[in-house]
Order: sequence, then C-alpha cells, then structure tokens
Amino acid sequence: MSTDTDPVVLLERAGPVATITLNRPDKLNALNRAMWAGVRDAFHEVSADPSVRCVVLTGAGERAFCPGADISEFESARANAAQAAEYGKLMDAAMEAIAACPHPVVVKVKGICVGGGLEIACLADMRICQESSRFGVPVNKLGLTMGYSEIAALIGLVGKTNALEILYEARVFGAAEAKEKGLVNRVVPDAEIDTAVAETVARIVAGAPLVNRWHKKFAKRLETGKPLTEAEIAEGYAAFDTQDFQTGYKAFLAKAKPEFEGR
Repeated sequence: MSTDTDPVVLLERAGPVATITLNRPDKLNALNRAMWAGVRDAFHEVSADPSVRCVVLTGAGERAFCPGADISEFESARANAAQAAEYGKLMDAAMEAIAACPHPVVVKVKGICVGGGLEIACLADMRICQESSRFGVPVNKLGLTMGYSEIAALIGLVGKTNALEILYEARVFGAAEAKEKGLVNRVVPDAEIDTAVAETVARIVAGAPLVNRWHKKFAKRLETGKPLTEAEIAEGYAAFDTQDFQTGYKAFLAKAKPEFEGR
C-alpha cells in the first residue's frame, strides 16, 4: 500500500534493466498530473543513459497496470477545452518521452489496462499480459476524444478498422481478444507474468544494445513512408564498424556466448 509521501512513479535499476512503475496502487495507478510528469521525467532519464539496455514499464500492485485518467482531476484541471489543452501538453510530453526512448521498452500488464493506460502501453515496443488482463478505450462514454498521437499508435498496432472498433464500441475486452487484435505480443497465465517478462528482458539484454537501438530507430523511420536518404542507408551498415560486431561474430565461430559492451 502506497502512502501520500511515496513517489507516484518509481524508477529502479537492476544492472542494465530500468524498471519504471506507476505507483498509485490504492487508485489502481490511475493517471494524475504528477504521474504524467513522473513518467516524462523517468523516460528522459533512462533515455539519456547509454548503460540501459531495456526498460520495463509496469504498474504497482496486482490489480491493474493502469485504468486511465484519474477522473477526480477533471473538475479542477480539465473542466474545459482551455484547461484540457494545457493539461494535454503535459500528457503529450510524457507520451513523446516514451515513444522517443532509444532503448527497447517492454510493458508488463497485470490486470486492467484501459484508457490512458492502454495509450501509454501502445507507445512501448512490446506488451506482455496476464490471461485475466482487460483492455479498452471507453473514452466516448466520458464524452472525450483520444489525441492524434495516441490514435496513431493504436492504428499502428491494430490497424484502422480495429482501432475504430475499439474507440466506437468502447468495450472492455479480454486478453485473448487483445492478442488477436495485435494489442499484445504475449498472453501468459497470471502466476507466470513476472517470469515471462524477466525471461523476455534477459533475451533482449543478451543482444547487442547498439543493434537493438538501431533496429528501433530504423523501424520508427520506416513508419514515415518517406524514401531513405543515402546517409540513412549507409547507417544500416554502421554496425560492422562496432566492437560488438567483432565480439558477436567471433563468439559465434567459437560457439561461445558473446559479452557485448555497447561500443
């Protein structure tokens, strides 16, 4: 149980893995102004640290990753379009910080992942959830719209038709349907979620970190649909000049496990 003095967003390190935790379990980790700022700041910090090889984003407690916005703030902080626009700048900054993180980002979903929680999860690279997890974006029941960048992220995962179904119907649905739609990468038994995420992270961390960052950068660049420049094409071969390449192929030939240094 968290207290009023606990940080609403936690950033913890275990070697090359950074874990960012939404920390309002008594409110099911509902997003308030302080949490948006905390998410923004935490992702800025890990993004600037080249020793990080993977980021895990999760929610405190066993009941929810995040159910979306803290509705109690609406009357004071988001009561009209002008207030909402100002509040939206903070939300956009947090969303952009997640999307711009150069490291692989894996979301561990326990329980509910709805509304703003799902919007945040869509901006990560991978999502692993429990069989009991629930998903949806019921914002039209509040008379609200999802922002452009969040809709773009949702469409990028599930396609326009599925995205509009999720927004129009505003249903909260189960993990199997989320997997079918492409919202999540993997669904595991509830009791196995921590192990499944840890194993996934271990596989990511075992790879060459520079290559993981390049692959993320290249995938994001390809989403623009614009022709690649000569410089961008050349960057696709930059890995061959790294120490990690020397380490990797020599370890392969020696049938040994490579120990990448990120250089």
